[in-house]
Amino acid sequence: MLVSKAARRYATALLETAKEQNVVEETLKDILFIKGTIDNSKELLVFLKSPVIKPSDKEAALHSIFGKNVSKLTNEFIKLISAKERTAILVEIVSAFIEQYNEFAGIIEVEVRTAKSLDSEQIKELKKVLEKSTSKKVEMNLKEQLDLKGGLLVKIQDTVIDGTVKHKLEQLEQMFLANSVE
Repeated sequence: MLVSKAARRYATALLETAKEQNVVEETLKDILFIKGTIDNSKELLVFLKSPVIKPSDKEAALHSIFGKNVSKLTNEFIKLISAKERTAILVEIVSAFIEQYNEFAGIIEVEVRTAKSLDSEQIKELKKVLEKSTSKKVEMNLKEQLDLKGGLLVKIQDTVIDGTVKHKLEQLEQMFLANSVE
């Protein structure tokens, strides 16, 4: 997801305030709760982004949804973004906060695609190898993709390590095509 500079600034401010108040983990739980709620409600997302709904109505709705379920700091933050008419970028702020928290905590998100699901021992071993090679705590997002035929594809930020059978076959095909043209 593309995140605006404004969203990054709000996320940074929230994380810094949470650090100062020593409530980083609690704030992360709140942010994950907000993310889950918005992800599961397209209506809420449309509501937040709507330019015709008054900021005070958005603040009231957010307070009724999250008020009793999040900490004082997160409630104050929701009031702030409502007052500043930034509820339309709440999803971006949440994403930026999670990214910044992961950087703060030394966590890296890794996407792993496999042709068939891995057993728990394979997952544990793969995680261990990835943590050793990245020197960070790894959070793996496992996806099954049957067309890979075998092997695995690992995405770490902008780096892709493709060890799939599909990729090897494509490379072999390219080599044969290049040699047959000569």
